Amino acid sequence: MTAEAQSTSSARKGDRTGPEVSQHLTGRMLMAAVVSAISALLYGYDTGIISGALLQISEDFTIGTGMEQVIAASILFGAVLGAFVCSRLSERLGRRRTVLLVSAVFVVGSLACAVAPNAAGLSLARVVLGFAVGGATQVVPMYVAELAPASKRGRLVLTFQLGIGAGIVIATLVGATEVVPWRVSVGSAAVPALIMGLLMLRLPESPRWLVKGDRHDEAREALRGVREDGSDLGPELDEIVALEDRERDAGSGNRGWRGLRKRWVRPALVVGCGIAVFTQLSGIEMIIYYAPTILTDNGFSTTAALRVSVALGVTYLVMMIVGLAIVDKVGRRRLTLIMVPGAAVSLAVLGALFVTGHSGRGDVPFIVACLVVFMFFNAGGLQLMGWLTGSEIYPLAVRSAGTSAQSMTLWATNMLITLTLLSIIEGIGVGLTMWLYAAFNVAAWVFVYLRMPELTGHSLEGIEGRLREGRFRPRDF
Repeated sequence: MTAEAQSTSSARKGDRTGPEVSQHLTGRMLMAAVVSAISALLYGYDTGIISGALLQISEDFTIGTGMEQVIAASILFGAVLGAFVCSRLSERLGRRRTVLLVSAVFVVGSLACAVAPNAAGLSLARVVLGFAVGGATQVVPMYVAELAPASKRGRLVLTFQLGIGAGIVIATLVGATEVVPWRVSVGSAAVPALIMGLLMLRLPESPRWLVKGDRHDEAREALRGVREDGSDLGPELDEIVALEDRERDAGSGNRGWRGLRKRWVRPALVVGCGIAVFTQLSGIEMIIYYAPTILTDNGFSTTAALRVSVALGVTYLVMMIVGLAIVDKVGRRRLTLIMVPGAAVSLAVLGALFVTGHSGRGDVPFIVACLVVFMFFNAGGLQLMGWLTGSEIYPLAVRSAGTSAQSMTLWATNMLITLTLLSIIEGIGVGLTMWLYAAFNVAAWVFVYLRMPELTGHSLEGIEGRLREGRFRPRDF
């Protein structure tokens, strides 16, 4: 049997669960999950806090809709840059040092926002903060996925999504108080960022990155640090080494950004970037960023609008917890296909309320119910897949570039939505805008049904084996 055949055979043997070495999570593995949750909390908080803060900022700096959109979107421009730059840093410096750098930028960006002298200065500071947000979304889920046992990978990576939900809830609660000055609310994010960096100092480097650098002994020690005492690390390390040797034999053209252009990698890139686009076009950011603005513009009091935001944030967090508990049992693809139709219907009904003029004080309960139902189905389905798929579907040789491309796609789509949403609403009205986003959800369901395979339970090496064999389709998993 040739070396290549042996490698493929190994991937097939480990296709469902990989060489599982531990069924229990160690303290360091849990610490990595906490770091993931904190970085995501910062993402959720820093992007969500602007929702309520804009009501104060617009008064302090005397700005209109256009500048409000720029301030909200500036963090997203920084996120695109962060996702690109950190993909290269994570390859050169390693996953661990890149996460440390990201935590430092979170601290600097948060403090810069807090002392911004004007709207332009705040926008620039949020670009810096966005760099950290984009970098975190690129490297942290990948780092956790490369440390985690296959059977626990979905839950561990989704601590990132859970952290986003927690950050959004905290941001909406702070905004709903209406007493916390916006400078304090944005600057306080420096505290968890500092904690994140301190925790990261105690964690090992990714064993897969170490193997890429021929540092096999260090890779074994890194694995030992996140597996149970007495675990047989040989099978897991051998599979990682065998896959790296195979990709090295294939040449440098299969690595990094050049490797993403390979025909056999393309199906993963299409799925990853497609999911990234639809997580944003589904309407989640529209609701998170602009719900208070949309509601106050349509007759809601500021207090009522901010309370609705809290309800939406809590729903998001609850569904993240539910998703964390069931995703490895129900399956990524199946859960998404079940939940997306509910999000589409809720937006369609919400749009109908506004189009038919049922948006007055007496219709408030129905409007709020539609928003909460949308959040229930969207957060519990499609949103779970954005960062989880990116950490799983790309081959090791292009994983950093792949997750970067997916993050950049997500943030670019987010930025486009944020820069145009209020203008679209002014042009065609709230009702038609909701119908537009309902149509995007229908398109998302079709895309997932046709293109996204069921990844649940498959090892990273097993998923790569399917890609190489040209079997990265729903019917092949």
